[in-house]
Amino acid sequence: MLIYPAADIPVVQLSLLASLDPAAHIAIGKALAPLREQGVLILGSGMSFHNMRAFFSNDPSIKGKSEAFDNWLTETLCAPNLTNLDREQRLRAWAAAPQGRFCHPREEHLLPLHVCWGAASEGASVAEQTFSGVLFNTAISGYLWR
Repeated sequence: MLIYPAADIPVVQLSLLASLDPAAHIAIGKALAPLREQGVLILGSGMSFHNMRAFFSNDPSIKGKSEAFDNWLTETLCAPNLTNLDREQRLRAWAAAPQGRFCHPREEHLLPLHVCWGAASEGASVAEQTFSGVLFNTAISGYLWR
């Protein structure tokens, strides 16, 4: 309502699969890709960092851990030299990324990104990093596919 007060952008809510399988969520995005051509906004909510215990910790190493994963994620999504196959393989294996499992003890807040990438992967698969900042001493980023 705040972004589009005229409510002229179609919106459909999508739940995550109970399996939390990254490949399945990428496949869901690919299945939704034709909607982009029809002007449907595909929006994935979540964060590039979501370790609630670490958010409120005074441990100075947390920022470096969050930066390691954030840098990996930004490279995966934004580096022009990666192929779609490279990106997909990396996203499927996100938990093996530097500090991946530390930054996401559970993947619910990362998998919406997999759906969005899947929806964009046949077209503009290189994302634009639209936000990069620090929240509670952790690096976080936001991405956009046009």
